[in-house]
Amino acid sequence: MLANADIRAAAKGASVRIWEIADHLRISEPSITRKLRHELPQAEKDRIFSIIEEIAKEKAVD
Repeated sequence: MLANADIRAAAKGASVRIWEIADHLRISEPSITRKLRHELPQAEKDRIFSIIEEIAKEKAVD
């Protein structure tokens, strides 16, 4: 099973791309891809979940 499957599923369910999360974090897409290879601490996951929600809301407004 992939590490951080919950983050990947949340992003996919919200139609948010990994590169969009990276952009929000002000890091490169390869950096976030490497970061997601290993299970993240819960605090960091919570931050990413809130970013996913924020991006999804922005897309809903557009």
